[in-house]
Amino acid sequence: MNIDTSSLDWDKTAGLLPVIIQDYKTLEVLMLGYMNAEALEKTQTEGKVTFFSRAKNRLWTKGETSNNFLFVKELFVDCDNDTILIKADAVGPTCHTGSRSCFKTDFNQNFIFELENIITDRYENPVEGSYINKMRSKGLNKIAQKVGEEGVETVIAALAESEEELIGEASDLVFHLLFLLKEKGLSIQDIAKNLEKRHK
Repeated sequence: MNIDTSSLDWDKTAGLLPVIIQDYKTLEVLMLGYMNAEALEKTQTEGKVTFFSRAKNRLWTKGETSNNFLFVKELFVDCDNDTILIKADAVGPTCHTGSRSCFKTDFNQNFIFELENIITDRYENPVEGSYINKMRSKGLNKIAQKVGEEGVETVIAALAESEEELIGEASDLVFHLLFLLKEKGLSIQDIAKNLEKRHK
């Protein structure tokens, strides 16, 4: 969605609006920057995030020297029309320190999304001898059967084994479920949307 720059409340913040950058795959918040109207127009025209640098006093395209660009996937405006959210495809680390994000948040809560990306990459760029390649060669029935096996093992671990063993078996179950969804052309987002719909 493109944003009409004239609809934003530039006066409230002296012509610079805060812009939150979020990874469109993992939903991790990557950084905060500022845009004036010209930076927003350039961002929407070129598809790469451009800020107004307060330190340099000029437009600054993220990645112009590092090549760690932020490619725009979606843009949103908040309810007061004075803050922008951009979901972006981040090429390389976002922070100038070399970190994935400018915020030192734990990544583990996002790793399920990243795991789904890894599985997708194995489909698009097969690695000979990899587990996913071997399982795919055996077909859908074998992949589905593996989910059933891991489900049973998770139940057994919950009833009769240690917490560590339960975590291990549940991890196997989640991995194979993501694998099965990919094989059927679905994603965890499809499941999340369905759960949200059920909750309403």
